[in-house]
Amino acid sequence: MRTLSIVLLVILVVLIVACIALYFFGKKAQKKQAEQQEQLDAVKQTVTMLIIDKGRIRLRDAGFPPMVIENTPKYLRRSKVPVVKAKVGPKVMTLMCDAQIYPLIPVKKEVKATVSGIYITGVRGLRGPLETPAKKKGFFARLRNK
Repeated sequence: MRTLSIVLLVILVVLIVACIALYFFGKKAQKKQAEQQEQLDAVKQTVTMLIIDKGRIRLRDAGFPPMVIENTPKYLRRSKVPVVKAKVGPKVMTLMCDAQIYPLIPVKKEVKATVSGIYITGVRGLRGPLETPAKKKGFFARLRNK
């Protein structure tokens, strides 16, 4: 009985230490994200563009300059990112897109987009509002309908 209580006490102490460490790492990550958002907002500009194509492609295969790939963390280089090919003025550019607005971007239509460098942070329809895609049903919602 005594060894059981010691084991439970040790597990409790380890869990408390883990929670405290996660709290401080979370605060640090939150501050870092706020700084990055400030930098994105400082250099954003509104651009009219014609969306040619969009897709989720690996960062290496997307056709970004080597400097962009070198500056990305190693663990993210193999992940798939939302990429948009668009005609901005006379140039065809490959741009990275925010994951939340990626479903809103229409293909083969003109949009007004908020761009920070090669990163699209916002999108509006040039001629009328954009169609919002239907929200996907969850697993249990599909089972309930059957």
